[in-house]
Amino acid sequence: MLEELRKTIPASVADVHGFRTSFRSWAADCTDIPREVAEKALAHAVKGTEGDYQRGLLLAKRRALTDQWAEFCTGSR
Repeated sequence: MLEELRKTIPASVADVHGFRTSFRSWAADCTDIPREVAEKALAHAVKGTEGDYQRGLLLAKRRALTDQWAEFCTGSR
């Protein structure tokens, strides 16, 4: 993603981390998707006992979340 971003936007203007931050903030503020789904979508590892027991990929829930994100980004929602 960084390589594609650099084709159009210089490093002094935006970086990939900003996209991740925007997604995470949007997921928390604008959806009722559980926190663990958003974290898994960002490939964040949940530490401690919760992470030890949460081994599923949550694919269907992540798909629903990314569909909502796509609608938000394209203004179709």
